[in-house]
Amino acid sequence: MRPLTETRPKPLIEAGRKTLLDHNLDQLAESGITEAVVNVHYLPDQIIHHVAARRRPAVTISDERDRLLDSGGGILKVLPFFGDAPFFTLNADTIWLDGPRRNLVRMQETFDPATMDVLLLVAPVVTTIGWGSRGDFLMDGAGRLRRPDRRDVAPFAYTGVGILKPESFTGKPEIFSLNRIFDEAAANGRLFGLRLDGVFMHVGTPQALAEAEHALDLYDR
Repeated sequence: MRPLTETRPKPLIEAGRKTLLDHNLDQLAESGITEAVVNVHYLPDQIIHHVAARRRPAVTISDERDRLLDSGGGILKVLPFFGDAPFFTLNADTIWLDGPRRNLVRMQETFDPATMDVLLLVAPVVTTIGWGSRGDFLMDGAGRLRRPDRRDVAPFAYTGVGILKPESFTGKPEIFSLNRIFDEAAANGRLFGLRLDGVFMHVGTPQALAEAEHALDLYDR
C-alpha cells in the first residue's frame, strides 16, 4: 500500500471518508459486539490514539511493536480476553457492503459449535473488488470448505472475517498463522463457510483502494 503507508499504518487509511479500521469496528458495533481487541505493530501510537475515545465497541489494545506474532499468535496472546466463548476475527484491510441483513449477524446465527470449529465469511471471487488472485476455498452443499487442489478453480475468497473457538488454539506455538487452524478444522470436516450477502472489497493496493472508494461512493448515493 505504499506510498500511503509510509506515514500511517494501513488500518488508518481511509476509504469512503472512513478508516479501514473504523469500517470494521463499526460493523462489530452495529452487529451487537460491545468489546474488541486491536493489535498494533507499525506506527502503533497512531492507532492507540485513534481508538482511545471509542466506546462502541470498547477497544483493548494488544501491543506487538516488539515482535510480530502472525495472525494466529496475535490471537493466542489475547485469548484470555475472550474466555470460553467463540469470537470474531477480522482483518483490517478488508471491508464489505452488507445486503439486506448484516453479515456478522448472519454468521452468529449460522455458527454451530457442535459441528463447527471455524466459520469463515467467504465471497465469490468474480464479484470481489480488488482481489486479483485465485480463490481460497471450495464449498460443498452443506457449507463445508476445503482448499483447492492445483487443478481446482476455487470460486470463493476468504474475506478475513471468521468465528473461531478458543479451544482451537490449545497447544499452538507463540507465533503461527491462522491457516494452521483452518487446515486442521478442514481435515476434521469442521471448517465451514457462509457466503457473503453484499459486496466484498480487498483493499491491498492503491488501485484496489480507488476501486473500493468508487463502490462506497455508489452505495452512499
